[in-house]
Amino acid sequence: MALMESPFKIILGSSSMPRQHILAEMGYDFTVMTADIDEKAIRKEKPEELVTALAEAKADAILSSLQNVDSFVEDVHTTLLITADTVVVHEGRIREKPSSKDEARNFIEGYSGGRAEVVGSVLVTNLKTGRREAGWERAEVYFYDIPAEVVQSLIDEGITLDVAGGLMLEHPLTSPIIKEVIGTADTIMGLPKSLTERLIQEALTRPSSEACRNPA
Repeated sequence: MALMESPFKIILGSSSMPRQHILAEMGYDFTVMTADIDEKAIRKEKPEELVTALAEAKADAILSSLQNVDSFVEDVHTTLLITADTVVVHEGRIREKPSSKDEARNFIEGYSGGRAEVVGSVLVTNLKTGRREAGWERAEVYFYDIPAEVVQSLIDEGITLDVAGGLMLEHPLTSPIIKEVIGTADTIMGLPKSLTERLIQEALTRPSSEACRNPA
């Protein structure tokens, strides 16, 4: 898909390659910034509250790190900052990025023959108006039995340490062990397309925003 000429600019506040790939697939050109926050310091009981709070913290950190915020505000182009966060919920427990290979192994082995839920948030901040629009979506993943050699290969590659719950849907080793997905693949990969598009439009046009809204 060709990148569209847009009357507004986009900053994606994420180093995640899947998120960057999804936003490019949506046809948007964008720049990338990353947030330096202590994600473990932000705790919420409900997964949708946690991912929303983390997306907000990322946006706040990026805004504070911008050296020339005034240039964005005064620019004839509106600039939108998109931040997001994703967690996996398994047997009622929230799983973020594994803190070690042992934890990653426990995560992946636990999925064998079972199911997990992925909850992802998106926050769009209009830097020109200060308006924020947020939302979250969820998806379910059902697994076949996971062979020990697949678990070991995923651990050896180390990629499981970089994704929520150690779950990377698009990895070639992961695809064969997934029995069914209820919801969208882009939700699991970290940036739900339909939600992101809606929030972009709302951040550009709505007169006011709510802190978070449950998807319809």
